[in-house]
Amino acid sequence: MIAIDPASPVPPFEQLRAGFVDAISSGELSAGHRLPTVRRLAEDLGLAPGTVARAYRELEASGIVETRGRNGTFVSFHGDPAHQEAQRAAAVFAEQVRALRLDADEALALVAAALRGGGTAPV
Repeated sequence: MIAIDPASPVPPFEQLRAGFVDAISSGELSAGHRLPTVRRLAEDLGLAPGTVARAYRELEASGIVETRGRNGTFVSFHGDPAHQEAQRAAAVFAEQVRALRLDADEALALVAAALRGGGTAPV
């Protein structure tokens, strides 16, 4: 989770924006991931809703996230069409892995085995 340091000289909206960029860059948040609502995240982090809204607007202006009206704000899909489709498939797979409560390392081993053509990976 993103932490905001109230003692930092960096404004809270910028700390939040940078935190999302870092989480997306590291793969912690993948393309298609739905972000919390402005109000919920503001409450969770002890920030004003306007602060979170500003961070979201700046992320959207940079093309990092996209807002889909009442459906919410999501991490954007970038790249060529094949890359975008692979990102969508990865996001769906990640949701399925979470629903099945599989360990991330095991899920990655399954993908690696499937890419090698082996079908299954050692458990």
